[in-house]
Amino acid sequence: MRTEGTLTRLDRVFARLDREPQRPAHIDMPRMSRHRMVLFSATLAFYLAIVWAVVTTSWLVRLDWQVMFFRPYQQWPQIHAFLDYYVVLGQRGPTAVMVASWLGWRSWRQHTLRPLLTLAASLLLLNITVGAAKYGMGRLGPHYATVIGSNEMGLGGDIFPSGHTANAVVTWGILAYLASTPTARRWLSALSALTSLGVGLTTVYLGTHWLSDVVLGWAAGLLILLALPWCEPLIARTENVLFDLRDRWRARRGPSVPVPGPVLPVGTPVVHKQRTPAPEEAPATRGTVGAARSARPPAHLAPGPHSPRAEHTPATPAGSRRPPHPERAPHGTTPAPAARS
Repeated sequence: MRTEGTLTRLDRVFARLDREPQRPAHIDMPRMSRHRMVLFSATLAFYLAIVWAVVTTSWLVRLDWQVMFFRPYQQWPQIHAFLDYYVVLGQRGPTAVMVASWLGWRSWRQHTLRPLLTLAASLLLLNITVGAAKYGMGRLGPHYATVIGSNEMGLGGDIFPSGHTANAVVTWGILAYLASTPTARRWLSALSALTSLGVGLTTVYLGTHWLSDVVLGWAAGLLILLALPWCEPLIARTENVLFDLRDRWRARRGPSVPVPGPVLPVGTPVVHKQRTPAPEEAPATRGTVGAARSARPPAHLAPGPHSPRAEHTPATPAGSRRPPHPERAPHGTTPAPAARS
């Protein structure tokens, strides 16, 4: 038997997890404070400035062409293989699965759906805003550029802003947004910023995005993270509705659960309970009824003489079920004469 003094390291880890409170009260929901509102307004102004600079074919477009002609993938070919894998950290499918797995575990441990609902709300905002901007401006990428020095807008492309960069900002930044302590929030914010910065520069290195696409992608992802406190009331109402539906389903399903019992084969007759006899006649009646139920005529597989046996006709409270048969008496004995009435 394992005692408290011989706990293994794994036992101590699970014991620590079991002490984690359910629905922890110390995790505060971010609010749209004045500081956050200032950051949101500044980021939105920066977003519009980048769009205006590209639409008007300003110096930013000339910088895009200079970086494209520099061809970073030819300047440093030795890191090409590594960056091909690193850019996956900005793809929506793999990153959403990884982050959703972690947030799902947190939801299960804390008995709350807020982490998963917050991730779903951020991805929904990402698809709507970034997708609308991509197809609305229709900019072509460096590999499909047609006129040197042109902004390549309105030609049916879908790269402005960079989806990889915006997705990296939102997907990894949601971990910092949902952090439970200020220290964890600062460290996760720095880590998500470096990850999204690396993903954006990797797309420029591979030649799949202009530099202005990446800058606008950073701004687009940051706008979504800063706007999430506006979605918190809707997230809380959605969580309450889902928990109410779960409770109703459990209440509806609970009484209808059948009680397990013995399974009888098909064709087995159902024996109904007899009336409980009076106390004074219970001993005699119970014995005779049990004898009557257990007495069955013997089955003979082949004709032949009956083996001698000591058997008397069972009796019931209503009398004998069959007339006496003197001829069935054992051989060598004389049947008793019938009594005259």
